[in-house]
Amino acid sequence: MQVKQSNPNEQRSLVLIKPDAIQRGLAGETISRLERRGVKIVAMKMLQMDKTLAQRHYAIHKDKAFFNKLVDFITSSPIIAIVFQGKDAVEIVRQTMGRTDPVKALPGTIRGDFGLDIEHNLIHGSDSAENASAEINLF
Repeated sequence: MQVKQSNPNEQRSLVLIKPDAIQRGLAGETISRLERRGVKIVAMKMLQMDKTLAQRHYAIHKDKAFFNKLVDFITSSPIIAIVFQGKDAVEIVRQTMGRTDPVKALPGTIRGDFGLDIEHNLIHGSDSAENASAEINLF
């Protein structure tokens, strides 16, 4: 995804709508919640992530016990990759998503309202502006 940043005061964040959100019909709700927080979609595509891309995307977790399970899940069906842009976009996306474990995520967050468990938590969002840039370049 090639995206030019139009305003230097704005950030970009990569969001992945994961297979469980697609399968459960929650992609639109997930995207709408982020848009209502004031971040704008500047690029979006639906794709079937292959194993190589998944391994590159989750390389930070490669030595963890859950790595293979994570790769298998994210490649199990199509995802939607979206670049959101806006002031403090990374933090806005992170707050709107909620904590990784839906049990610990606050009600009103995407994961708190719809996540089933730590593996099926609907969404990925960049955790920093630097990682957002690298992730956007991957997709």
